[in-house]
Amino acid sequence: MTIERITVWQKTLSLTEPYWLSGGRLKFEALDSTFVRIDTTAGISGWGEGCPWGNTYLPAFGGGIRAALDLLAPALIGEEATAVERLNRIMDNTLPGHGYAKSALDLAFWDILGKTAGLPLYQLFGGADGERVWLNSSIPTGRPEVMVVALEKARAAGYRTHSAKIGGDDPALDIARIEAVEAARQADEQVTYDVNRAWTPGVAIEVMNAVTATGWFEQPCETLDECLQVRRLTRQPITLDECLADFQVHLDAWKLSACEGVKVKPNRLGGLTKAKQVRDFGVAVGWQMHVEDTGGTVLADTAAMHLALSTPQSNRLASWLAHAHIGDDPAPGQGARNVDGSTCPQDRPGIGVEPEESWLGDPLVIYTEAVL
Repeated sequence: MTIERITVWQKTLSLTEPYWLSGGRLKFEALDSTFVRIDTTAGISGWGEGCPWGNTYLPAFGGGIRAALDLLAPALIGEEATAVERLNRIMDNTLPGHGYAKSALDLAFWDILGKTAGLPLYQLFGGADGERVWLNSSIPTGRPEVMVVALEKARAAGYRTHSAKIGGDDPALDIARIEAVEAARQADEQVTYDVNRAWTPGVAIEVMNAVTATGWFEQPCETLDECLQVRRLTRQPITLDECLADFQVHLDAWKLSACEGVKVKPNRLGGLTKAKQVRDFGVAVGWQMHVEDTGGTVLADTAAMHLALSTPQSNRLASWLAHAHIGDDPAPGQGARNVDGSTCPQDRPGIGVEPEESWLGDPLVIYTEAVL
């Protein structure tokens, strides 16, 4: 069974409301998503999605995915469709780096493998650990009272774990935000304070040592070295996110004891194959992990939830569903959805989500010729 066709679509996904993070310096209103379908000679097709969270969150953008596909897709035509590791090596030889550009293809490889085996992906990733994955809400940066209202709204939707976006150059305002959320937090709720790399080390140390919050703080500063400085002079557990571009940075973070946990995002790492490598390493070294994707619809979210469900519960922190912030839905009734603050991928072979082609519209490009 070989790859005979790769079809690509582009969709602009509107957020239900503007989303602010990193202390309010980054604003997002729509996402640029790329969908791929890989067709095989056996009639089995696999779906994938690559969707960076805008152009300013990470060194990634939607147009970069589609430009990379002009190099990657022809190199894959004619290759064995279930040879996931080999297909990843081909992509890495064709275009070193650019993990975010390879993610959609890798998701489609796994979708084909799961359908061929007749198994949902979480079974191929080690089997379910527990019945569901707990979800965290995402509370945008705002004035303290506005963030409390957002917390109460998330609570009404069933969330008991929350990610509150903070950060900026006003320590007093961030202290006020944290203390307001802590005062509104109920006893059975958990809050992670996500700085999205907006603090300098001095501000991070000042704020974290001033507040009563003892829960997780996420990516306080831009770089691994800066976060390490904060780790050494504060008491709260730290999870890293944006600085973790590849496996080597994860290894460096562990060697330096820079954090107690990480976010594992297939889109950033190059897909499910490399995300699983990081997940397995995290289990081996005792990290706790949020497993979720960077952005996208229920397709990208559900792929990540298969990996989350197969992660040991002792190593698993709550996940996030990007599609909860998106007005578009390519696959109604399919995939991992929020049910009272938790989710679970459906027991369908592969990812278990197939976008409606009427929603996708006309393809942007179709690749059928192998590279010479």
